[in-house]
Order: sequence, then structure tokens, then C-alpha cells
Amino acid sequence: MNMFNVEFNSKKNLLPKDGMVNYFGRVFSEEEANRYYENLLNKIDWKNDEAIIYGKKIITKRKVAWYGDKEFEYTYSKITKKASLWTPELLELKRTVEEKSSETFNSCLLNLYHSGEEGMAWHSDAEKDLKKNGAIASISFGAARKFAFKHKQTKETISLNLEHGSLLIMKGTTQTHWLHRLPPTTKVNTPRVNLTFRTIVKK
Repeated sequence: MNMFNVEFNSKKNLLPKDGMVNYFGRVFSEEEANRYYENLLNKIDWKNDEAIIYGKKIITKRKVAWYGDKEFEYTYSKITKKASLWTPELLELKRTVEEKSSETFNSCLLNLYHSGEEGMAWHSDAEKDLKKNGAIASISFGAARKFAFKHKQTKETISLNLEHGSLLIMKGTTQTHWLHRLPPTTKVNTPRVNLTFRTIVKK
């Protein structure tokens, strides 16, 4: 079944309250998605992610990269990273998400998960360098993976599968009230590349 031909109601809010999440489904054809996937795998300057947890420096198997309009510094998990300047392909993807979302972005955090064994724990993207209540546009290439939300107070959970070439937008008070994660799975043994376009605001 060609999922690119399946229409999703991108105006439907997947959250019952306290934020807004819109899933557009696959916004790229199979050919386009495959081309971007191969380009990102091979041409992005990937590095193992680092975090400070309980005072100890942890290096993850998952790899990351950070790009933007200029050499922004961005701190999360107590590690400060400096952005590289956009590649031509990332600028193409940025234009696509801005057109689809009617938002503007000045940076992008990329994650490379080599297999389903690599995931992301519950967290919210609420670092002080990010625009408060700003939109975050998430594009996925490669293996389809489950993505989950959990309300910080009620603990209500919502999940969906993010497909190859798909777009998800989180905005409003989503990061204030909801956590999200990419749960590990033994059922996936191929890579996934995820791009989250963001707006950095420097005081």
C-alpha cells in the first residue's frame, strides 16, 4: 500500500487538551524520501550525543547534529553544542516544513537512531534557548517508529507511528504540559533519521 496516497487530517489536534500536535503523514514521495534519507545518512556531520546525568558524562550510541542560520549555541542535558551552517538539502527541507506549517524556523536538531534499540526517554523540549510555545516541526526518514506523548499531570498517553517521509508539528503549550519519547523496540533493525526544526531565541 502506498502510504503517500493516504490523506491525513493535518488540522486535527492529536492532543485532547493543553497543547497542539498535528500529523501530516507522508509529505514526500517514496523517491524523495529515499533521496533525502541517503543524503542525510552520508553527508551530515554526525557525532555521538553527550549528556550529563547525575554528574557523569554519558556518550550515547545515538548520533546527533545541529544546524542553523548561524553558529547558535544550544544547551540541553547540560551539554552546549554549536550549530553548523545549513546544507542545501536541509534548506530544502526547511522550506518544505515552513510552507506546510506556516511557521518559520532558524535551526534544526538531527538525530540518527541506528536501530530500534536506540530511543529517547520521556522529555519535553523546553530549554530556555527555545522560543516559548514555539512550533517544533519533526520530519522522519527511514524506519517507521512509534512516538508517544504523556501528560505531565494526568499521565494520559497517546501514541502514533511516524512514517518514512512524514511530518509532525508540535506547538502551543505542548512542551509545557506534555512529555514525549521514542520508545526502544526490538522489532526495528534499520536506521531512522529525525529532524526537528526549531526557533532559537537569544536573550
